Amino acid sequence: MGDEKLRFLAQELVNRVKQSITIDWQVRENARAQIRVLVKRILRKYGYPPDMQQRATELVLEQAEVLCQDWSVL
Repeated sequence: MGDEKLRFLAQELVNRVKQSITIDWQVRENARAQIRVLVKRILRKYGYPPDMQQRATELVLEQAEVLCQDWSVL
């Protein structure tokens, strides 16, 4: 994947995950599952390699857990 495509992918992931975060998403498995599905759809949309999608999804969730402390929930 090219740098430009990866940049757009990352931006869309951040924006969409921010919109999907709820107050208790870290403890509710169904909320985490919805975010995983969202991430997988975005990865497929941008042609992310299928064999790397599982690890990328886990990484996005891990990063969201760290970063969501700075995100305000509306």
